[in-house]
Amino acid sequence: MTGPLRGLVLMALLAGLPAVAACGFTPLYGESAMAGLSRVEVLTPDTRLGYRLRERMEDALLFDRSAAPAWRLAVTLDSSRRPLGRRIDDTAARYELTLIGDWSLTPASGGAALTGEETVTVTYAAADQPYAAIAAQQEAEDRAAEALAQRIRLALVRAMGSTAPARP
Repeated sequence: MTGPLRGLVLMALLAGLPAVAACGFTPLYGESAMAGLSRVEVLTPDTRLGYRLRERMEDALLFDRSAAPAWRLAVTLDSSRRPLGRRIDDTAARYELTLIGDWSLTPASGGAALTGEETVTVTYAAADQPYAAIAAQQEAEDRAAEALAQRIRLALVRAMGSTAPARP
């Protein structure tokens, strides 16, 4: 870009900054948008998949074990698996794993709960060897737990942001 054109672009960007600041825009990873998420205690089913989701949620929320929880996030899981494609011997070539997480976020002191549902679908290859088949399914469950944790985290940021008091 030439000097005068670069100057005009810079001035246009600077002129638009007050409009963005006045609209109440808060970056997703800004201090106020993520405030309180580190004090969310995650409760999941007592299964391998529930454990994986709890691990991923605590990582995604930056859970602080040294502080008393201010919120409790209870997640129930429903998973289903369906075959995709057929081989010549009429066995599945791939599987589709769908993981549905119903979540409820309640203040630790009591009060109204925020609720929601997130769904994730992943696929994985079917293996002929038993160990390889188990490993492929568990790896798909891990990927689904990671994706579900990220979706729930984004839903929590949206839900907590919409219940926050408006700033002047």
